[in-house]
Amino acid sequence: MAGSNKVADHYTHGSLLNAIRTGIAEMGKTPETITIDDLGPIDEFHIGGRVASAEFLDQLSLTNQSHVLDVGCGLGGPARFAASHYGSTVSGIDLTSEFVQTGQVLCQWVGVDNSTTLVEGSALAMPFDNSGFDAAYMMHVGMNIADKESLFGEVARVLKPGATFGIYDVMQTAEDGISFPVPWAETSATSELASPDQYKTALEKAGFEITAHRNRRDFALAFFAQLAAKTKVAGGPPPLGLHILMGESRAAKVKNMADNIEAGRIAPVELIARLG
Repeated sequence: MAGSNKVADHYTHGSLLNAIRTGIAEMGKTPETITIDDLGPIDEFHIGGRVASAEFLDQLSLTNQSHVLDVGCGLGGPARFAASHYGSTVSGIDLTSEFVQTGQVLCQWVGVDNSTTLVEGSALAMPFDNSGFDAAYMMHVGMNIADKESLFGEVARVLKPGATFGIYDVMQTAEDGISFPVPWAETSATSELASPDQYKTALEKAGFEITAHRNRRDFALAFFAQLAAKTKVAGGPPPLGLHILMGESRAAKVKNMADNIEAGRIAPVELIARLG
């Protein structure tokens, strides 16, 4: 699909693994000594980073018996965290080939490659069997997918009855248009924002029951303020960070994201749902 290619192109770096190798060397680390926590600043590509991941994933009741699906896994940071922290087996899927290939190398570096598998593919047509997963989640993914009903229908297909599905996405909270570029899109051409109510309607049509809803606006604004303060004190970004993924327009993307949230146009929102 042409739209899918545009999304993958947006996230493709070109030499991402080399950039990460350079970053960890600047930290005094090697692939043999790097840890999941060390990688967190670059492979948790969502508002709030590892703190947000932990608070979000804790709501899914994951265990060492859980087979978990990470929809739009990116580099696989949350997947590696879930495998390490909860002992779960995690399968991730993402459109961006470079993310998947690089992420699988990172899984090997930190020793979770036996429990974490990342594959390239579309979330609208996943290469997984029916009713194969105990839980699923997606983090900052839906903003690039227009057809939320088909997306959630596909997630429902691969989940077991009664399974939990968590969403942590940037959602539209006002009718106003947003300022671009933002981390998920340079222009409106690849931005597919929807409101929490639209998400809920699509989830319910797919057979899910909403069990929790939390707007993370204040958390996001505090996160951006802390990020700016740390960058100022350090005199620039750290060796590993999201600036590597966002490229030359990183400053504009972060500023626009924070400004859009401050203005009430968008907010990061958590939704937890249960498949009937």
